[in-house]
Amino acid sequence: MGAITSKKFKKTPQVVLMGLDSAGKSTLLYRQQRGVVMDTSPTVGFNVATVELDKKTSLTVWDVGGQGTMRANWRYYLEGCKVLVFVVDSSDRARLGEAKKALKKILSDEHLKGVPLMVLANKKDLPNSMTIREVSTLLDLDNYTDRVWEIQACSATKGLGLQQAFLSIAKLLHKV
Repeated sequence: MGAITSKKFKKTPQVVLMGLDSAGKSTLLYRQQRGVVMDTSPTVGFNVATVELDKKTSLTVWDVGGQGTMRANWRYYLEGCKVLVFVVDSSDRARLGEAKKALKKILSDEHLKGVPLMVLANKKDLPNSMTIREVSTLLDLDNYTDRVWEIQACSATKGLGLQQAFLSIAKLLHKV
């Protein structure tokens, strides 16, 4: 826990990774940070990792557990958030309504006023996964006119689209 109070940590922009349980948040984070797929279990609380994008750019990413019982605590991770990354399982149509409600609730928090949003439609490698247009429509992203937002497809297990997604997150930081 000493890294949390270090100077480097305080200078690194804070990105908060949220989404429903089993969306692939931890897999995505560790794949981007370490370059390999790691065995993960449901996150109870949070994980924090520094993702190095290049020699000049690194992001401190908070991966917050997405189980229903954890969502009431999401608000405690939002102070100082510079970009919210909301991860959805693009192969799970049945839970997109639940994801929409969770996203709407978290974006209404005062700490996220004007904070850029990146939606990652994960698991694009799975059969019957939705397009980003379908995910965008089902989440009603066009209604979020009070902030800059983007949506990108990715696959945490295959590593597809992750580098581009994190580079886009870094660009969103400059729009804050």
